[in-house]
Amino acid sequence: METHRLFPGKAFISTILDSLEYKSDMTGATKRRYLMRAGMAGIIIGLFYVGHYSIDAGMESVGATAENPEGLLPIGKILASIFFGFALVFIYYSKSELLTSNMMITSIGHYFKRITYGGTARVLSLCYLGNFLGGLFIALTLAVSTVISEPTMAIIGHSVDAKLAYITDGPSGWLDLLVRAMYCNFFINLAMLMVYNGVIKADGVKSAVMIVSVFVFAYLGFEHSVANTVLFTVYGVQEGIDILPAVGNIALALIGNFIGGGILIGLYYAYLNDEEGWLRKHPEQVHFEEGS
Repeated sequence: METHRLFPGKAFISTILDSLEYKSDMTGATKRRYLMRAGMAGIIIGLFYVGHYSIDAGMESVGATAENPEGLLPIGKILASIFFGFALVFIYYSKSELLTSNMMITSIGHYFKRITYGGTARVLSLCYLGNFLGGLFIALTLAVSTVISEPTMAIIGHSVDAKLAYITDGPSGWLDLLVRAMYCNFFINLAMLMVYNGVIKADGVKSAVMIVSVFVFAYLGFEHSVANTVLFTVYGVQEGIDILPAVGNIALALIGNFIGGGILIGLYYAYLNDEEGWLRKHPEQVHFEEGS
């Protein structure tokens, strides 16, 4: 693809706008199928999240003593975070729909005037609904099984309590949650930028980029709105949950995720790669191409 050498990200923008076009078409003409794609993303996140906490629980029981009740939990946290990173790989290659990636895509679409506010609302709301329904399916089916052991549920409960505490702790907790959500989607969409930019060709490298990005957010305890929605649903179906703090957590996580993915990645790189806008202001450079 020919491009002005000052705008090497043209392939990324082109790929994103093509993706936006089919998402807009699907949410308009084939809403049910779009919901099914989004539902699969929720299912994938749910299963990988349960696997993540099962690894934590298993490692906690290894080498646990009175002096060291956590056992190998610190090592388990590393392994579990790596494992959870594969969720994004599965979502990407199964062509499932994840809300947080679509925040970046629709933001870029708005910058280049390829989608209306109504279209964005339709894409994001249907995607979140599908993600939630997929998580609800996992929650209901796991509730009638023995997949989640008591030690695993105990660790999930501890994580849920910590997430709800961001809301009950007041403004300082709200700000903490907002920052964690912002950097969560910053890393997720930074990975997707690298996957979509046309420079990385090998599927193994693409997978590694996605795994590392999710590892960072999982290991550092960043907040992902969809992952939290699924986690709260899985825990709430079996153990019950305080609804208002849970809703507050998800609402702030959605805002932070949009800032990180929609603004810091989406709008940021849309502006950096606005070749046509720059050339309109510098018509003398129209024929100035890389290598000339």
